[in-house]
This record gives sequence, C-alpha cells and structure tokens, in this order.
Amino acid sequence: MNNDPNTNPELAKAMKVAEFKFGLIAPVLQGTYIEVSAAAYYKRVTAEKLTLPDGKTVKLSYKTLEKWTSEYKRFGFDALIPRGRSDCGTSRALSDEAIERIYTLKQMFPRMNATQIWNQLHKEGYLEEKTSVDSVQRFIRHHDLKGACIPNIKDRKAFEEDAFGKLWQADTKYLPAITEDGKTRTVYCVGILDDYSRMELKSELFYEDNAVNFQKVLKDSIAAYGTIPDKLMVDNGGPYANEQLSLICGELGIQLIHNKPRDAAAKAKRERAWRTLDSRLINQLDPSQIHSLAQFNDIYREYVRSYNTTKHTGIGCTPFERYQKTIDQVKRKPKSSEWLDACFLNRISRTVRLDSTITIDNVSYDVPMEFIRQKVEIRYMPSDMSTAYILYDDKKYPIRRTNKVENAHTKRNNPPMGLDYAKMGSDGK
Repeated sequence: MNNDPNTNPELAKAMKVAEFKFGLIAPVLQGTYIEVSAAAYYKRVTAEKLTLPDGKTVKLSYKTLEKWTSEYKRFGFDALIPRGRSDCGTSRALSDEAIERIYTLKQMFPRMNATQIWNQLHKEGYLEEKTSVDSVQRFIRHHDLKGACIPNIKDRKAFEEDAFGKLWQADTKYLPAITEDGKTRTVYCVGILDDYSRMELKSELFYEDNAVNFQKVLKDSIAAYGTIPDKLMVDNGGPYANEQLSLICGELGIQLIHNKPRDAAAKAKRERAWRTLDSRLINQLDPSQIHSLAQFNDIYREYVRSYNTTKHTGIGCTPFERYQKTIDQVKRKPKSSEWLDACFLNRISRTVRLDSTITIDNVSYDVPMEFIRQKVEIRYMPSDMSTAYILYDDKKYPIRRTNKVENAHTKRNNPPMGLDYAKMGSDGK
C-alpha cells in the first residue's frame, strides 16, 4: 500500500475529510464561537445537513462534533483522519477530463442544464455508459455552476477580520527573471498578508515555487510575530494543496481554507497587495542590475518595510499601526521554538528494506536494523534531512543518508557465520 500522501489518492481523500472535521470544531478549539456555550455552537451548526468534501450531504449529531473535539485535544490532528476507506460515499463517475469539459460547456453555453450536459458528455465519449445524470447534477450544484447567465457567480460581500492573526491570506507571485552565475531563472515571491492589518509578513523570494518554501514562510511568520493564525486562506496550487500542509495546520490548530478553482477574487486583499508591489517596485525595477537572489531579497525586504509603514488608503493608517492596535489580543502563540519546529516536521511512512534502508525523494537513508521489514513513520524537515528520525513508541531513532563506501568498511553485528565485510579483500574474498 502506498503511504505517501503526495501520491496516494485514497489518503488525499482522507485528509480532505480531516480538514472538514477540523473546520467544524475550529471555533471551539480557538474560542471564537459566539454562542453561550460550545454545546450551543455544536447544535447550531448541526441543525441543518452538512456537505462533505465529496459533495454528499449528511445530518450529524452535535455529539459527533463533541467527540471530534475531544479526540483532537487528546491525539491531535491525526485523530481526525479516517482510518478505514477514505472515499466512502465518493462519486468516482466523473473523470478529470469530464469535469474540465463541464466547465467548458458552461462557459460556452451558460443556459445548458445538467441533462443536456450529460447527453453531450455521453456523445463525446467523456462518460461511461453506467454514469447517471445525477452525477453531473451533483457536480454542477456542488460547484456553483447553476447560474443561467454567468457560471460560478457568487454572492460576495466585503469582509474584514477584527484583529491581527484572525485570518492570513497566502499566495505566490511570479517576478521578473534574474541572472545569477550565468544562469537565468524565474523568481517567485511567496507572500502572507494579515487580513485585518494588511501587514505583509515574512514573505520571501525563491527560485522555486514549492511546498517546502511556503512552509518556511509560514513558520518564519509565526515565529517572527509570535502568533498562530486562526485561519489560513490559500489557493489550490501545489505548494498549498498538499497533505503535509494539512497536517502542519492541524497540529498548529489553523483552519486551512482553500479557495475554489478560478476564484482569485476570494482573496482580494492579497491580490490588491500584489498590485501595489507592481506599482511601487516591480514596474520601476531593472532586472539586469540584480545579480543574485540574495540581492533581490534585500531589495524586497526594504520594500516590505516601506509598505508596512506607509499609509494604506483602505484602512486610513499604516499596516504596522493597525497591527499594533490589536497585538495585545493575540491568544494563540507558539508554546516554544522547539514545539514550533516539531509542528512543521513532514511525515511519511515507509517499509524498511532488507538492507536496512528506506528511500525519500529518491535518496537512500540507513535506518536501525531492528526495523527491517517494518512499516515506520519518518518525521523530517525537508530543508535539513540531518534531523530526520523514525518515531516509534514515542521514541526517536535517527536516520542518516546512505554512504555505501563507508558501509563497505563497517563491521556488521552478524551471527558467527555471517560475513565481516571489513575483512574482505578488493576481490570480495
């Protein structure tokens, strides 16, 4: 069985269910509900049917939410991950190609109803014979494609949180390419913005737009401001829609919110800040005069300092001034730097081979021989694999990158009849 959540669709579905559960109990965990008690909150949100990540609607008991809260407090985010079939109740009728075709048909023919689309998909070979019209109807309803004139139109209202740390909005922006050491590379700005203050947090420039770099920016922002946000709004790109980030947010108690595809307007403040970056810096920049990523980051950090201390027309003061107004209201802070480090460790499962090794990202690592043939959980910081370890019975067992040359001269603790490789000659005798 594949236990890597990045390549296992079953585990990916289970993670979506866990995120759904956490989203329901987060107001109680964060103390943000407005009812007179947690029980009153549970009863309100379970009064009507709820829509699961797969589009299925269910009626939950408020006792179920109480149970999820108790399990989370005892065992953390792992307790919310389904251990059985994670895709129970999920419709597998629509392929990615069929879904993309539905979007295309709705854009071309907004008044086309579900039955007409179902017939068209059958004619074009996008659906199997057994796929019912109900599958298409559920998809259209769940993804807000019912509007006759404009597909995906949403009832939007301007919103704003009432304190720093209630909601952070994150995104990646492409910046001009620069040439360093004779190689021209695209630069990516990974940014996090606080919804209330409009503060640009520990955003940074990178040569790669990936999950590891976003995790670094998120961790640096939490550490720098001593604040764990209640909610984190992101899009569905690879750096933001992955199970490792879900696990990290679950450990930190952050409600992870993914915008729906093709819905950049949902994080309007983040998009507005990007336009300010263009007008104040990027449009006046000469990339040929920047010769390293470090130099570009220095320029960008100076821009962030200026942005945070310049009056923002949308709030009538500087972002830093607004940040200071509610900084004393911050309730959720990291317990310690060590605790924060542990929360950001990535997790994967591997079965140890007969030569006492495992593979992570195509790199071999030696593990203690007592784990041979066992399935183990590895926790690690992608930026520093020297700290990787196996967690077993609450104990840590370090692993190290395989060095075959060194291993060839290491004495094995084998039975008397075993081979001592250190005494073998170059011809293997």
